[in-house]
Amino acid sequence: MFFGHGTDNARDEAASLVYHVLGLPHDSPPRALRRHATAAELARLETVLKRRIDERIPLPYLIHEAWFAGLPFYVDERVLIPRSPFAELIANRFSPWIDPGRVTRALDLGTGSGCIALAMAKAFPRARVDGSDVDRQALDVAHINRRRLRLTRRVRLIESDHFAALSGESYDIIASNPPYVGKREMRGLPSEYRHEPRHALESGPQGLDSVEIILREAAKYLRPRGLLVVEVGNTERVLRRVYPRVPFTWLEFERGGGGVFLLTREQLMQRG
Repeated sequence: MFFGHGTDNARDEAASLVYHVLGLPHDSPPRALRRHATAAELARLETVLKRRIDERIPLPYLIHEAWFAGLPFYVDERVLIPRSPFAELIANRFSPWIDPGRVTRALDLGTGSGCIALAMAKAFPRARVDGSDVDRQALDVAHINRRRLRLTRRVRLIESDHFAALSGESYDIIASNPPYVGKREMRGLPSEYRHEPRHALESGPQGLDSVEIILREAAKYLRPRGLLVVEVGNTERVLRRVYPRVPFTWLEFERGGGGVFLLTREQLMQRG
């Protein structure tokens, strides 16, 4: 079995399942663990465990819940499961790369479940945030999460193929976790990833098709000193090779993860 959709080991995943089925908050005091499960709860645990093992379905799809940046999100197989190191960036309000106090507009390009857009709205309470996605079914999930987190006034969800429906908009931050898996890497992914939407993972032979559009067009939608932050995962090596003169800043994360670059609007303008 492969663990990589919210946890990285069997013990933590089992704990997540038990807490969910028993309706226990993740910050429950130790005394809560003394409670006995009912027969119905035990049966539910057994059912979910069997499907997780036999079908290799990631746990968040089975319990329809994933946590990101300290927030609970509804997920199903219409969207990727939130797991991006963006959560750490958002928790730090993109500091020191930008003054959080001046962030009034942000974009999550390829929002999927809405997790990055909605987490940014929580982190920047004065900001209006757009979440765009080409997939209408993914946006249906994002609408569920926007309603649950009570952010319908400040978060706008837009059906758009990259920047196509965003003419005239400008942002202090453009964040994106686009498709970035190449064909060879796609063939080697563990079975759990086969349950996720293929079009949200795969992006051309080298994994660069979506990223190249973002690099080409993002500057037109950024304000002066605005930031473009993009996750490319294992495609980092290919990207470095294809764009040797682009001054990427590759971010490091205390909680793990990588393959995330940052560029300013000015840096994007310089590359033409």
